[in-house]
Amino acid sequence: MTCNQCPQSCHGKKQSQLSRFLSKLLNKKKSTPPRLTPMPRIALVGMPNVGKSVLFNVLTGTYMTVSNYPGTTVEVAWGETLIGNKTMAVVDTPGMYSLSPITEEERVARDLLIKESVDVVIHVMDAKNLGRMLPLTLQLIEAKLPVILVLNMIDEVQQLGIEIAREELETTLNIPVVMTATAKGYGVEKLKNQVQNYVNTAYLSPTY
Repeated sequence: MTCNQCPQSCHGKKQSQLSRFLSKLLNKKKSTPPRLTPMPRIALVGMPNVGKSVLFNVLTGTYMTVSNYPGTTVEVAWGETLIGNKTMAVVDTPGMYSLSPITEEERVARDLLIKESVDVVIHVMDAKNLGRMLPLTLQLIEAKLPVILVLNMIDEVQQLGIEIAREELETTLNIPVVMTATAKGYGVEKLKNQVQNYVNTAYLSPTY
């Protein structure tokens, strides 16, 4: 018997089966995928030649990408670091002296802090030039950014016989203050602990 002579409609059955299959497939595609938790972002900020890029390399190792910030020729380095049990993105912002930009590099650094989503701002400064660099710290705090102050090159300060009252500075600014010598790896673990404390809080306040 040929298909044309068959009293049953095989074509209709196949169409019905195909419709049910497509319906199931479409229903699966319509299901909402689980929402991915965004990776916490750490921004490294500071004037040129304070050891900011050294800290970036210590945190991220060899895994990094460098690209121009959109609409500019200014290069920005991105990487990732593992702190506690969380992978975090790290951005090495261009050197800046103030949140009121004069150069294109400073404008890019400000935009990365103000316009982008940043969970922790690590202000790296040369501890030997505390007075000259603290105004930027105050600007970051006034901008309601979650700031951790890093007094870098503390080994050079100690060689000069200078003492810094870290706890008093921490109390006055009402932000965490960490002493480091990043080129030697000193203080990096303490810094990671402070970052972890910030990120683990439900609301990242500019003060703690």
